[in-house]
Amino acid sequence: MYSLQNQLICPRNPSNLAGSKTFLHLVPCPLSAYQSPEPVLQFRANFSTVSVCGIWALFLPRAGNILQKQCAENFVKIAHRGPDASRVETDNRVKNACVGFHRLTIVDCTYGMQPMKLHKYPMTILLCNGELYNCKKLEKEEEFNYETFCDVECISHLYHKFGIEGCVKHLDGVFAFILIDMEKKKVFLGRDPYGVRPLFRLTGSAGLLAVCSEAKGLIGLAKEENGEKKSIEPFTPGTFEEYDILENGGAKLVRKQIFHLPGDRPSFQPFILYEELTSDPLENIRTLLTSAVKKRLMANRRIGCFLSGGLDSSLIASLLVRAAKEANLPYKVQTFCIGMSDSPDVRAAQAVADFIGTEHHVVNFTEEDVAGVVDDVIYTLETPDITTIRASIAMYLLSKYVLENTDTTVLFSGEGADEVCQGYIYFRDAPSAKAAHDDSIRLLREIYLFDGLRADRTTSASSLELRLPFLDLQFTDYYLGLDPKLRQPRDGVEKFMLRSAFDKAGVLPDHILWRHKEAFSDGVASKKKSLFQVLQEITEKRMPEPFDPKVAKEKYPHCTPTSKEAFYYREVFEKNFPNAVEKFIPFYWMPRWVEGVTDPSARFGGAPAVEWPWCWGWRQQTVPAKLDEKERRHPKGNQRTMHPKGKWPHERPRKNFQGFFENSASNCNSRTLDAEMRHVLIFFIVVVFGGLTMGSNGGRIVGRPGYIYSALPPETAQVVVDTCISVCAWVPGMGSPA
Repeated sequence: MYSLQNQLICPRNPSNLAGSKTFLHLVPCPLSAYQSPEPVLQFRANFSTVSVCGIWALFLPRAGNILQKQCAENFVKIAHRGPDASRVETDNRVKNACVGFHRLTIVDCTYGMQPMKLHKYPMTILLCNGELYNCKKLEKEEEFNYETFCDVECISHLYHKFGIEGCVKHLDGVFAFILIDMEKKKVFLGRDPYGVRPLFRLTGSAGLLAVCSEAKGLIGLAKEENGEKKSIEPFTPGTFEEYDILENGGAKLVRKQIFHLPGDRPSFQPFILYEELTSDPLENIRTLLTSAVKKRLMANRRIGCFLSGGLDSSLIASLLVRAAKEANLPYKVQTFCIGMSDSPDVRAAQAVADFIGTEHHVVNFTEEDVAGVVDDVIYTLETPDITTIRASIAMYLLSKYVLENTDTTVLFSGEGADEVCQGYIYFRDAPSAKAAHDDSIRLLREIYLFDGLRADRTTSASSLELRLPFLDLQFTDYYLGLDPKLRQPRDGVEKFMLRSAFDKAGVLPDHILWRHKEAFSDGVASKKKSLFQVLQEITEKRMPEPFDPKVAKEKYPHCTPTSKEAFYYREVFEKNFPNAVEKFIPFYWMPRWVEGVTDPSARFGGAPAVEWPWCWGWRQQTVPAKLDEKERRHPKGNQRTMHPKGKWPHERPRKNFQGFFENSASNCNSRTLDAEMRHVLIFFIVVVFGGLTMGSNGGRIVGRPGYIYSALPPETAQVVVDTCISVCAWVPGMGSPA
């Protein structure tokens, strides 16, 4: 049943409520939960996480009934982030201020409800959306006496012991918080280094300050009144801000400081001590990514994983299943894949699910489904960015399926790997290792505007929580600290070092581990018609008039749409978030180092590739266990089978087409071909007589571990791949390439 509750944290002692007023608080839990006579600490066997939730606050430099009116009208717009409990509260000790919280309950709805006040710190109010993985370590190390099950309680303790700067530097996790010190008349805002948890801020020239998890909870406050200029913008990740609360109830910014940049070493003590790492970078990558998955198991709601069949989500899903078994989770991990009827992602994801043993769900969507949600997706995302919208449609539909058809609430995913590990195809064309490293840092600095935004909004719209191990602070610090040359793509294979770290580890089948990068919006699409084409047709139906670049430039000078599709997205965005785009995105996401590309897509950069996982002739060859740029052979005691000429397969020189028939197919040497039909012929010869099994890597042909390269047009590559799949299935003893 629903019960109204005026207590803040401890249901047995409301003594810290003086001056507080709760005027909206619905909590779906039995009344008996508030009547237990036992002390709080006896129930603290496990921590709950605040999880995905919605935080909202308003500091208004004028009095009147407008305060509660503004709360009622705007606070409810983010209710999807926390459907289990809601509260809006005012306190006489903070003039003209109002705070609100929507909660997605993880363990128990009684403890940890926010706004949070502790008996020890009754003049401190905390609202936080996040998960803090080192809350137990901090309790032990700093001798904190927690009152609740909630992991974010440590923020209040850290603030009072170390101040706001020391507080944020001690946090290992993802978070966006508002902390009000009523005694000192201060407001503090903070956000995690990669912006995994969202936060928006509205400021006005007269002292107005409003904060919300999503912009849609602030847009109603943004209209100019009495000449006061107002501005909504995303809060910068890795930053904290300090405000003075003014006498009239407004707020004045007094300090803004960056506390963590992408690639910085964490200030807190990590779960894996750095001195415990070995001299082998590949082993350390495995250790740290595995640790990042394990620490994120902190939940008592069912855990699942998005699984596209690409490298990133497949690695996370496999590591999650292993960690879940070690933790003795009382259920089977569910994995979720989405695609059109014959999409490559669906086939690959099924192969991974069979390999790791999950309860796998496949969701098929149609062109009608896309047309039905595209406008909702733009409103949900709060961005007109073209690539982000395209990639979000399938994820939005999949999240909706998870909510309506399963009991999984917490989901793991592979976002962040492309930014950290140089996974975008255009990294093949980076002019130098330093340029590639610098672009990784740039992408991580901006991830909250694009992929991070997509990951959060599409899942939170369905009241789900997403966890991203690739953005773990210790993992990113270590990986980005390795020699930039080692982290570059090798011979056209992106994320080569990450793949090598898990090679022969039994984590994934080879054809998945070495599957090429696929833009998510392409991987989920049908072979017959890409999602790009579907969206073009939808746009054409809704805007049949010709696209005029001059009109687009005049109407939208910032981030000017360059196509009818982009113009349509911008029109929908402006209806919901008028005149906000300059603060929301500085530019469209675009690939780098690629000439002549105007469409912003992750599919561009270098030649597309078709990946061949391995060659029978060299089954024993492997990538070096320790990458050593100076030595072609391994140090003694760590020797592995090598090419007779003393070179690793990826180091062998390319040969031209005429040399093809002079070498056996098992040699898998690189060759340059000059006609599409020759490509087809060579593929048949290699498949039938060379005994290759095959997976797909999109235009360069990559033998694994002997690499076969060729610049193949994507349309031809798809035909060749499909034909070879049929041949593999037809030739006796070869079996399915998947």
